[in-house]
Amino acid sequence: MSKVSRRAMLAGAGVAGVAVLGAGGLAGRRMWLDREPAALPAQDAQGRLLWRNWSGVAHAYPASRAAPKSEGELLDILKSSPGPIRPVGAGHSFTALAPTDGTLLTLDGMTGLVSHDAATHRAVVRAGTRLAELGPALAAVGQEMINLPDINKQSVGGAIGTGTHGTGRGIQAVHGSVVALQLATPTGELIDCDAQTRPEVFNAARVGLGAFGVVTQVTLQNQPLGRVVKRTAVRPLDEVLEAWPDLTRRHRNAEFFAVPFTGYAALVTHDVTDQPVRPRGPDQDTETLMALKQLRDLFEFAPSLRRSIAEREFGKIPPEEVVDEGWKLLSNERPVRFNEMEYHLPIEAQIPALREVLKAIETQRNDVFFPIEARIIAADDAWLSPFYERECGSVAVHAYYKDDYDFFFSIIEPIFRRHGGRPHWGKLHSLKARDLAQIYPRWREAGEVRRALDPQGRMLNDYLKGIFLDG
Repeated sequence: MSKVSRRAMLAGAGVAGVAVLGAGGLAGRRMWLDREPAALPAQDAQGRLLWRNWSGVAHAYPASRAAPKSEGELLDILKSSPGPIRPVGAGHSFTALAPTDGTLLTLDGMTGLVSHDAATHRAVVRAGTRLAELGPALAAVGQEMINLPDINKQSVGGAIGTGTHGTGRGIQAVHGSVVALQLATPTGELIDCDAQTRPEVFNAARVGLGAFGVVTQVTLQNQPLGRVVKRTAVRPLDEVLEAWPDLTRRHRNAEFFAVPFTGYAALVTHDVTDQPVRPRGPDQDTETLMALKQLRDLFEFAPSLRRSIAEREFGKIPPEEVVDEGWKLLSNERPVRFNEMEYHLPIEAQIPALREVLKAIETQRNDVFFPIEARIIAADDAWLSPFYERECGSVAVHAYYKDDYDFFFSIIEPIFRRHGGRPHWGKLHSLKARDLAQIYPRWREAGEVRRALDPQGRMLNDYLKGIFLDG
């Protein structure tokens, strides 16, 4: 998002703030609600050490931890370590994909660029490699990924396995650039597969949630290294919603962040350019979010004041423009923790669903201050991809990590489901196997492949049993 200074956001709000705060009761209430979540014990009664995900919403005390440095070592672990065996990357998934009381397995010892082909712009990459590390590694050989997600912390395997995506009409999610992969299975196989060799494994395991085995490396179809111009502008929300179809056609990458209780959105676009580099400055997202949080804290029960102040200050924010190599601009640092629900909707349902979400939040949840993110993703053919055979528009709702997020399930998810959405695999949702079988045309075939690769269910924790076995 564009820079919004806390001082500017709250300028002129002092008198109104005093009136709303009264004798300090609201301030005291917010301080109580804004306390840090209770800390979990560093180890359990058996001496097993705590693992938890980035936002803190998922945790476990695994009996065993493994960090193989080779495929052979990994296969030994898969065959002999206590189950459930769960691979973990950066822990940036909000769903309980990783928690296990068996073996937690990291590929941090299996990282880096294995090889590359300058003629085809393909590269073989180890699955433990983080996206933030892959960008400069590919740039050094004159390549870049075709698209990148919003955050650069994920491992390659984790990003592909959960259907992680960026934005852009005609541009697929990260797994759409995978032309071959290698999979280690609990039965001791090391399978190399692509669209011609073991295609059923390739189709099912590309977006596999770590339930088919462990992806060890992937071959990515990249593109020549180039530059993009990134433009960020704060515009009236209704204007952005109306222009959205045209914006997605005119720009290589387009997304926007609708800010509840303000009437504004931050529009972000990327386009290929040969302009000279003008690098972006220090990240301002933390300051922006904390300004929105303070505005919420002061005027949670006075939404009209909250909106009027925001409208006045947002209207003053100038547009920003920077130029650099794409990998430096498409992904971002996101230091402020949050929890998230994101659904991928048929493209024609994206804006109607978003309007309903905004209305629900602004009429029922005055505590929400995080922007709502909207992106667009091309169709692909991976069986468990949320974008399987349909172009999608995504809508992502966030809640500050200290705030309640139950409204995701009670208020927001019914809207997404009514509009035919499929959930992001790494983000919060309540769907089980019986629900998923209705929205994934190749669900049965994917299940058959999974059972063949892991007949004893060693890769399934309790959460994944609900995904694959319930119903």
